[in-house]
Amino acid sequence: MTATIAADRVVGARRVSVARGYRFELVKLVSQWRIRLLVLACWIAPALFVAAVSQQSSLPVDTLFGRWMHATGWAGPLVTLGFAGTWALPLLTSVVAGDVFASEDRLGTWRHLLVAVRSPRRIFAAKALSSLTVILLLVAGLACSSAVGGVVAVGNQPLVGLDGHLLTRGDAAGMTMLAWVCVLAPTLALAAVGLLGSVALGRSPMGLLLPALVALAMQLAQMLPLPVAVRLALPGYAFIAWNGLFTSPPQLGRLLIGIVVSLVWAVTATALAYMLFLRRDFTNLTDDGSARRAVTVGALPLVGLLAVTVGVVAVASPATGTGVEQDKVQRSVATAFAHLYRMQTRQLNRPDVTEAQLRATATCNKGGGKLAAEGPGNDWRCVVSWHLPDVEAAGSAIYQLDVTPDGRFVADGDGPKEVNGYFLVRTSTGDAPNPLWQFDGNVELLHTTKG
Repeated sequence: MTATIAADRVVGARRVSVARGYRFELVKLVSQWRIRLLVLACWIAPALFVAAVSQQSSLPVDTLFGRWMHATGWAGPLVTLGFAGTWALPLLTSVVAGDVFASEDRLGTWRHLLVAVRSPRRIFAAKALSSLTVILLLVAGLACSSAVGGVVAVGNQPLVGLDGHLLTRGDAAGMTMLAWVCVLAPTLALAAVGLLGSVALGRSPMGLLLPALVALAMQLAQMLPLPVAVRLALPGYAFIAWNGLFTSPPQLGRLLIGIVVSLVWAVTATALAYMLFLRRDFTNLTDDGSARRAVTVGALPLVGLLAVTVGVVAVASPATGTGVEQDKVQRSVATAFAHLYRMQTRQLNRPDVTEAQLRATATCNKGGGKLAAEGPGNDWRCVVSWHLPDVEAAGSAIYQLDVTPDGRFVADGDGPKEVNGYFLVRTSTGDAPNPLWQFDGNVELLHTTKG
């Protein structure tokens, strides 16, 4: 009897490593039916969605790169990325990270887990790493599935960037995958917020919903004409800023700031969740989080972090006002027009010209010249002028612009019809609308030189 008790004490005192606890927590997560369904959906549904939409006559032209889904298979994963950053990834982080600690409260298994592992620190590390692994698996499924669906359904064709320049097949594939990698940073920030909510609020459903609610608040904020510094300081900005990869040269300033801010939020929220978890009284079965503790230890530090990041970004980055200014809009429209004009020239089998020969310029105003030419709105109007070799008269075309607060714009051709009106052009992949009729563009919100 004495030997048995001694042996039990030795086994009970044996420390369970983080690696062993991680494997245990990962098996627990993957064994849940809702996690299995999410993994299955993320690895299958995007391919079916992209393939189905690419075969439709009507495309989601209001979505970034949606108008190019007939032309190249690399537009599909970018459309999926836009949807994922808005809805899918916040919901996935809520289901996984927002419930990883709260599930123990609902089941009442904390004491059993502590007896087995004998270290709250290792329990926290194992749960955080296992939830991170599942989230990475879900993101990888969304990216790979949508890419395979697009390439199989449409083909590995070049992609038109947001300034009208044509990305080669290799560049399109590389930039698309890099864009998916970049959104891992804001996804980690939301996952850390989910961990914090799961620890601070216990079995309360608010802990599960916290990442989705934070993401929704950030989306609403991005729709407002906020100063650039405030916009960049939001941890979800990298969900938008990846579009800067698809210009030439790439607009990396906003993207890098967004990634750094997201990682700072991820580290801070995880550290707060860790401190709360270590301070918890596991001997009290009713102590599963409180609203007061969630506010004082969770919400207030993150609000303070937001204020600090706004100040740092305002001082460190060349950002003033909303960032949408007349000269930036004119430069973006003229650059995109020049690139797309060359594409139209090749499609119509006309003599090739270069951007230098075209010397395209744009003159833009807002509200018919009655308003200051700055800020977002759907009342921008631009007149593009260009020159052709051996032609004395300059050409001109009119565009109506809808510029969003994040700098994206849609240019709608308003004549002359033979230049930027609607007509079909025969391409290698079939008939396609005139590339100068409607096109997407991106205004660099930070100050840059023309070069």
